Amino acid sequence: MKASLILMGFFMAGVSAGISHILPPRAIEEMEVEKYILFLLLFLVGIGIGSDTETIRSMLKMNLSGLLIPIMVAIGSIAGAGMGSLLVKIPTLRESMAIGAGFGYYSLSSILIGEIKGGKIGAIALLANIFREVFTIVFAPLLCSLVGKIAPIASGGATTMDTTLPVIHRCVGTRFSILSVLNGIVLTLLVPIIIPIILS
Repeated sequence: MKASLILMGFFMAGVSAGISHILPPRAIEEMEVEKYILFLLLFLVGIGIGSDTETIRSMLKMNLSGLLIPIMVAIGSIAGAGMGSLLVKIPTLRESMAIGAGFGYYSLSSILIGEIKGGKIGAIALLANIFREVFTIVFAPLLCSLVGKIAPIASGGATTMDTTLPVIHRCVGTRFSILSVLNGIVLTLLVPIIIPIILS
């Protein structure tokens, strides 16, 4: 929750800086700052996944049925976001599906979508995926008791390997926590692959 609030603070500071024209928009575009931040972010994600050898070993011992959870979460997230676009009309179907394909990974998905479709859709992606994380943190116990132990894992998306893992672990226990980490890693890896495909 604290990280989400900090990110929102920086986002609002950026909006304020843009409104006050502290930096000319053309200068920012020419520097291609977002592109280099994206490269750095992907590099750091790779380091994080590759360095957690204990989790990787635990996941390799699991059978392939464990992969059904992130696959179904991915399909459900994209389809649900697509259906949402039919109700609000903004953004378009493809843009909505791409936002859903952020899977809660707001920092990476908002930069990717912003690079391809512009700042407005990138900002929507940022807010939508932050709300997904916050919703999971707040309602994970309720989801677990009403729907089942898979529900908070599905709700958290890519965040289930880090920011939402503690609250999910308290709700579902150790066995399902391993599935939670697997779900988060697979969805994190899918974000930079699926979003450009949807928006291409």
